[in-house]
Amino acid sequence: MTMSAEAIVEVRGVGKTYDSSVEALKDVSLSLPRGRLSTFLGPSGCGKTTLLKIIAGLIPPTRGEVWVKGRKVDGPGPERAFVFQDFALLPWANVLRNVAFGLELRGLSQEERVKAAEDYIVRVGLKGFETSYPHQLSGGMRQRVGLARALAVDADILLMDEPFSSVDEQTRRKFQEELLDLLQVERKTVIFVTHSIEEAAYLSDQIVLLSPRPGTVSKIIQPNIARGGKSPDEIRRDKNYLDVVDEIWQILKRYVD
Repeated sequence: MTMSAEAIVEVRGVGKTYDSSVEALKDVSLSLPRGRLSTFLGPSGCGKTTLLKIIAGLIPPTRGEVWVKGRKVDGPGPERAFVFQDFALLPWANVLRNVAFGLELRGLSQEERVKAAEDYIVRVGLKGFETSYPHQLSGGMRQRVGLARALAVDADILLMDEPFSSVDEQTRRKFQEELLDLLQVERKTVIFVTHSIEEAAYLSDQIVLLSPRPGTVSKIIQPNIARGGKSPDEIRRDKNYLDVVDEIWQILKRYVD
């Protein structure tokens, strides 16, 4: 198996069938570039999250295969970290312990775990909440904990399943901006799932549009939006941004009943 020089993930002919009858994905093939944010977008039930979990190694494909960094995926790996839609925090653990949990599983010393966890708690804006528990935090703060935990393990690839869908629109926009700022520093590869056309256009270097179930690749769009030196509002008024939003809608509205 050879990978292109830019690709960090290769999906080759992947299909997924549940209970021998429900075909979620069919013959999905695509390359996801290193150091970029790629988004899976499509109508409800098109297999976006299923494809993300297959890349993560959380579920196996029925057909085809996924390669990450030149190796075939046969389960989770240290080069991939998952940010869940429902946060997936440990309710009995405080913020510091939750962020450090992945490092604990990797066998780092307590000193190393605490140092890394504290660093990422600061980076996601939660300094002062280290001893708080999930039930004491807002939804937005819990999502920050989930992001800090994924970043702390220093994986090359972040897999994000609709991470901002449970917060209000104002918080969602703030998270989008903060994610782009973080990625300028972290230089991670991100694979992102969303239902939002605007979110995909704003965040993405590459957008993979999936068809209704069984999900197949309908089109791949490169937004080519120049973000440098522009405010978030300026980006959202940019002609390229508006054109991408319209292009996506023209494709997806064919799938709306």
